Amino acid sequence: MRDRVLTIGQPAEDDNLRRGNAAQLSVIPPPEVVLERHSPPPQVVLKTMIRLFKVKEKQKETAENAKENGLVKKQSAGELRLHRDISELNMPEECKISFPNGKDDLMDFEITITPYRGYYMGSGFVFTFKVPAVYHHDPPKVKCKTKIYHPNIDLEGNTCLNILREDWKPVLNINTVIYGLYHLFTEPNHEDPLNQEAADLLRDNPKLFGLNVRKSIEGNIWVGGAHFPGCKTGDFY
Repeated sequence: MRDRVLTIGQPAEDDNLRRGNAAQLSVIPPPEVVLERHSPPPQVVLKTMIRLFKVKEKQKETAENAKENGLVKKQSAGELRLHRDISELNMPEECKISFPNGKDDLMDFEITITPYRGYYMGSGFVFTFKVPAVYHHDPPKVKCKTKIYHPNIDLEGNTCLNILREDWKPVLNINTVIYGLYHLFTEPNHEDPLNQEAADLLRDNPKLFGLNVRKSIEGNIWVGGAHFPGCKTGDFY
C-alpha cells in the first residue's frame, strides 16, 4: 500500500486526519483564557484582605471618635419637626425669636414679645421654650422669664394657655403657641386666672388694673405684694 505524503499547503484528503488535527488544536487555549483561569497567589489575597480590614477598622474608629466628641448626633423626630416649624414661622412683628445656646440647639429658644397696643404697650416680655424630644406629640414647656403683673401668668412665670395643656394637638405648632402668647397681651382673660388678684382687678376695676400694669412695667415698685424690677421696651433694645 502506497504511503500518503501531506505537503505544506496541500489540503488533507482524509477526513479523519482533518478531524484529528482540529481536535489536537482545540486543546490549546488562547493565552488570555489561560490567564483568566489562574488564581492570584495566596500571599496577594492575604495582603488585600489585611488592607481591607485595616480600612474598616479605621472607619469604625473615626465614627466612634466623632460620636464621643459630639460631632455626630442623630436627630429625634421632635427635632426634625421643630426644624420645619421654625423654618415656617410667621409671627406677629411684635415677636422675635432668639437662640441663647446658638442655632445648633433649636430645642431651647426664647420668644420676646413687645406689644404695640393694649395694657402692656411699651413693655417687653421674654418666654423660654423647652421642646421635648417627643414633640409634636407633647407641647413645648413655656415659662415667662420676665416678672409680670398679668391675670394669666403667675409671678413664677407659669403661663395659663390652654393649648399648652389639655387642648394641645399634634397638628399644632410653635407658631400657634406664639400667637397664643401674643393674644394674652392683647386680650388678657380674667376667667382663667393664675394670678387671682390681677384677674379680680381686671374684672372689677379695669382702670386700676391698667394702672398697676403700668407701675409694674416702670419697675422698682411693689404691686399686689410683689416687687417688680420693670420691663420697659427700652430695656430689650
